[in-house]
Amino acid sequence: MTRPIVFALPGNESMAGRLGAALGWEIGVLETRNFPDGETYLRFATDPRDRAVALVCTLDRPDDKSLRLLFAADAARDLGASNVGLVAPYLAYMRQDRRFQPGEAITSLTFARMVSSHFDWLVTVDPHLHRYASLDEVYDIPARAVRSAPLLSEWIRANVSRPFLLGPDIESEQWVSEVAGAIGAPWQVLRKTRYGDRNVEVAVPDLANFAGHTPVIVDDIVSSGRTMAVTADQMREQGLERPVLVAVHALFSEETYRGLKEKAAAVVSANSVIHPSNAIDLSAILADAVAEAMGGSLPISSNKKANLP
Repeated sequence: MTRPIVFALPGNESMAGRLGAALGWEIGVLETRNFPDGETYLRFATDPRDRAVALVCTLDRPDDKSLRLLFAADAARDLGASNVGLVAPYLAYMRQDRRFQPGEAITSLTFARMVSSHFDWLVTVDPHLHRYASLDEVYDIPARAVRSAPLLSEWIRANVSRPFLLGPDIESEQWVSEVAGAIGAPWQVLRKTRYGDRNVEVAVPDLANFAGHTPVIVDDIVSSGRTMAVTADQMREQGLERPVLVAVHALFSEETYRGLKEKAAAVVSANSVIHPSNAIDLSAILADAVAEAMGGSLPISSNKKANLP
């Protein structure tokens, strides 16, 4: 069988390289730029004909990336690729899963239809499933959502003394309990009320029983950072240690990052989105999921657990 090939969309070269090395796939060259009028130019410098193709594109800031991604998928198929899959460590447009106000677009369904019409399979990490039980409810292609919880547990075990885990809201209970359970750490879930995109209220109970522990606030997606900031402030008011903040998907700005670092002992994220806080490498679990998506017949090399540089 001709060796499969992985292509990186701009900004995804590091993850594509890790996946290619882990899977034993060729790393292809994709040329892309913008014409003076802003339109996209795209060329496969490595021929995808008769080969399985994986396009790697994490989908933070999705409106700037999606059109180029769909052009690449369509071109790969038109050039004769036998199979075209998407590795999106962060998958966008899962938030709007119903119509909250009359006239709203249910963008999760629209985006899923677009992706499903251009790809044969999808692999992602911890998508924001709220009212959907699984990706199968919205995607018409095989879609694998891998869990980062074991890797978060490993990092906390190795780097935090006497951790006490906090989830920001009731939605986080299932996976915060999983992270804590793997390392035998106590945990608690807070109550959060959101009044807008940047206005949240967090009810933090009396945590005096956990004096001497290091609080670890764990969340899947951090964008405005308000939840973590408010929680950190309230814990400091109770005399607890400065917390460690752990996120799977770091969508926050440089300004937000600076603010969080002032309140926390450390700010750590997984590398689903390239960010200075990256400390947890997802490439191994993504490589496993890609191999399974391709039928489980692809060998994974022994260097797949390489550390982040």
